[in-house]
Amino acid sequence: MRHLILVILLLPIFYGVGLFVASEYGGEVVELDTYDARGNRFTTPLWVVDLHGEPWLRAGDPESAWLQRMRRNPEVEVHLKRDGQRTAYLAEIVDGSAARINHAMREKYAWADLLVSTLHDEETVVAIRLAEP
Repeated sequence: MRHLILVILLLPIFYGVGLFVASEYGGEVVELDTYDARGNRFTTPLWVVDLHGEPWLRAGDPESAWLQRMRRNPEVEVHLKRDGQRTAYLAEIVDGSAARINHAMREKYAWADLLVSTLHDEETVVAIRLAEP
């Protein structure tokens, strides 16, 4: 019985550590800079996939703060740190592309995406295309 209690207590800890490792070390992580109405910068680490030569992001939670900032200011520039370089993009939310982005994320990030995807409903994922200005 003690072993069962120990397993039940340790399981959430291992799950949390696994999520952190998956999100930070499961593959390419870019830094997305968004800005609020006052011009304050917020940096969010995210995964990125490339489709047809364009980078795409995914918001697992349609209410995430970084996505809300992007929605309030759709003209915002998005800066990604890839391969040590910063590049400016314009973000565009693309309805109807979530399944395609989920599939691309699953192919690129494999086991890490399986674990991180337990946190969101794939039906409510928001796909964001990054276009060069």
